[in-house]
Amino acid sequence: MGHELMGLKRPTILQIIPELATGGAELSAIEIAAAVVRAGGRAIVLSEGGRMADRLAAVGGELVIFPAATKNPMKLLANASAIERIARKENVDLIHARSRAPAWSALIAARRAKLPFVTTYHGIYNEKGRAKRLYNSVMARGDIVIANSRYTADIVKKRYATPEERIRVIYRGVDLDAFDPAVVSAERVKNLRDKWGVTDEQRIVLHAARLTKWKGQGEVIAAAARIRDKVRDCVFILAGDAQGRDDYRQGLLDQVASAGLEGIVRLVGHVDDIPAAFAASHIAFVASNEPEAFGRAAAEAQAMACPVISTNIGAPPETVLAPPHVAASDRTGWLVAPSDIDEYESVLLEALSLDDAARAEIGARARRHVMEMFSTFKMQRLTLAVYDELLKTSMQITFARGN
Repeated sequence: MGHELMGLKRPTILQIIPELATGGAELSAIEIAAAVVRAGGRAIVLSEGGRMADRLAAVGGELVIFPAATKNPMKLLANASAIERIARKENVDLIHARSRAPAWSALIAARRAKLPFVTTYHGIYNEKGRAKRLYNSVMARGDIVIANSRYTADIVKKRYATPEERIRVIYRGVDLDAFDPAVVSAERVKNLRDKWGVTDEQRIVLHAARLTKWKGQGEVIAAAARIRDKVRDCVFILAGDAQGRDDYRQGLLDQVASAGLEGIVRLVGHVDDIPAAFAASHIAFVASNEPEAFGRAAAEAQAMACPVISTNIGAPPETVLAPPHVAASDRTGWLVAPSDIDEYESVLLEALSLDDAARAEIGARARRHVMEMFSTFKMQRLTLAVYDELLKTSMQITFARGN
């Protein structure tokens, strides 16, 4: 639909995502819109909108308010026709879907309009029953399927027999301008520590994740109880929004109280300044007891030169360098078995026993690792390369020149 004249026109990329409220998929959509615009293309996002809409506008993306969050089968068919109309009217060259329900509509529209169709497999969806498996399978039906880790790619291959040549592993990007120890002021760090009631003498173990059981907050509290009498200058900060799971939050508070940990474990709610949170912390702990598709917290912590302890399931073994996968001298953190409180205790004690020089060395290595492997720039460039492959364009070259 016009990409034959690619030398004469700007390629138009249409992304579809339910909302622009919060989250990794939403942020990726905005970052790719920015890359498309910088590469000389036009970036349209179909979405119901949300608090990140201003960010999309700021990078030159165009928001089309669209009922992309619906899961009603009849509305999905109507949406397919609407997307096809928009694609034809706006001379769209490629459609990129980032969520299951709107992906079905987008797939139908792309096939009708004879447009390339790309999907990004952002999460490990549960597959209980045949209907759910069919529903999820749309994310493996792209002409190219982008997986946000090797772990995710292997799941896609195993579940849907998607051939390797249709899969591209493109890691989630970390904003290295925001997550940079050099730009986080001492004042920002002090403000957070004061807000959390942490004294200058106390060291922080930070668990940054929404409050939900599979993120492992309860097991972090259990580990805190184990080391309380062995490391007396340590506090555990559980940073994350309950997102309506108030019963779970209350259960965590009850666990803290029954263990006598009120002064040691603090639930501080949502934190806006996550770079400062990692800068304020001695160790970051990613305690997920179910596999992470990527594990943004581990990458962001390392970008802030904060050593990480992470469970060894899902994608974190790809993002955190630790023995036995690398030599001890190359470590950027520690990998532990999920829900193994004995191992949590021993590794916490090891990490908290490091002197400043040893910790700084691990932190510097961690930042270098993220800069090389997990930058937003690299994610943007590789995604544009996918578009180029399907459209026979050269957006990634134009984009890289402008960096």
